[in-house]
Amino acid sequence: MTDGIRDALLLSLLVASVATVGVALFGGLLGRWLALRRHTGGDIVDALASLPLFLPPTVLGYYLTVLVGRQTPIGGFFAGIGIEFMFTWLGAALASGIVAFPLMIRSSRIAFEGINREIEDSASLDGAGRLARWRYILLPLARSGLAGGIVLTFARAIGEFGATLMLSGNIPGRTQTMPLAIYEAFTLGDDKTAAVLSAILTGVSLVVVFVGLRLGKGG
Repeated sequence: MTDGIRDALLLSLLVASVATVGVALFGGLLGRWLALRRHTGGDIVDALASLPLFLPPTVLGYYLTVLVGRQTPIGGFFAGIGIEFMFTWLGAALASGIVAFPLMIRSSRIAFEGINREIEDSASLDGAGRLARWRYILLPLARSGLAGGIVLTFARAIGEFGATLMLSGNIPGRTQTMPLAIYEAFTLGDDKTAAVLSAILTGVSLVVVFVGLRLGKGG
């Protein structure tokens, strides 16, 4: 394995992992909120959160550059505390997370909607606080759906291309993930490298899918 292939693989795993952690946290919480408000206006938020599924990744990438670019208020704020998104691996993680976000929301919403509210209400009447209900009721009962959402998020994040290219660029060793490395190798006529990279990414994806299926059966 050449240094370039190894760097692209390690960076892809890092980007996908960071994106998955962030999406699992915020997507899980939003999914819970939507599950509680399925009959009271949650559909509007759900529709907005689902947009990344339908918008082209390049459009999402453009919106992200407008939102967190160096000359924008949000981008300037983060730059002031030492966090840069443009042309950095953090930008790649942000782009990958945004693209994968709807998958986690849908999985977590379905998981939480499947929990009998009477169980949680009974625990509340018995004196269980919010954290206790999350720890002993919500998370255990929703774990299969949440785990499936996390696996889907990771699989989508590690294969992200368009939004990542728009926001973080394609800098070898810094922002070049596996999909970007495959694209570059192909455009340069390096079919051997493109084939090796594609095989590795396919193998990683198969492992992720296998894990997801096992978790689903376990639920």
